[in-house]
Amino acid sequence: MLETLLKVTGPFGLWDGVALALLLLGWPLMGWWIEREGPRRSTHSLIADYRARWMQEMLHRDNRMLDANILATLRQGAAFFTSASMIGIGGSVALLGKAGTLQALATDLSVELSAPKVVWEAKLMLVVGLMASAFLKFVWSHRLFGYCAVVMASVPIDPKHPDAQRYAEKSAKLNTYAARSFNRGLRTMYFALAALAWLLGAWAMIGATVLTLAVLYRREFNSQSRAALVDL
Repeated sequence: MLETLLKVTGPFGLWDGVALALLLLGWPLMGWWIEREGPRRSTHSLIADYRARWMQEMLHRDNRMLDANILATLRQGAAFFTSASMIGIGGSVALLGKAGTLQALATDLSVELSAPKVVWEAKLMLVVGLMASAFLKFVWSHRLFGYCAVVMASVPIDPKHPDAQRYAEKSAKLNTYAARSFNRGLRTMYFALAALAWLLGAWAMIGATVLTLAVLYRREFNSQSRAALVDL
């Protein structure tokens, strides 16, 4: 009875389903855990406080070229990863056209890797989908940093102006939202790399997904950079 329930028909096996479920569940759940305001805050959450403080410091600066240069650097980072994700999409689509070659190569390497062409195409489509999602997040991040620049420029020079504090807070929020979208794009690229391991089999993707989750957890909750941000 159990064997009948666990049996998976079609070109994919049971462990392929497990690997895919682990990746598609781990991706959003890790993002939720990182972005939530829990008792142990993530690096992403802690740095948001510094973004708000940055805008408060900007409010009392007459010359704001420093702030403009920092924001320009952040926009360049978003633009770079936008281009990188486009290259990733192009490479994955190119591999789709060579799915038959991948199938033949895998068969030569190991009988266990032998699978119909549609399996290879589906695995590559997962990577394409993740890279496309990352691309859209980076584009939106770049756009939000641009919005932040406009609002920063509208902050009155006089910190005693009745609108100064309110506009500085708006700038901080836009900056934080842009960073959030940027971080989401980075995490999506991490999981796209884990999905690429599916070409080596279900267990390879399971291992790559678990490793990705572990790396993200360590960097966000147990890293030296996080310790440097925490008030001791």
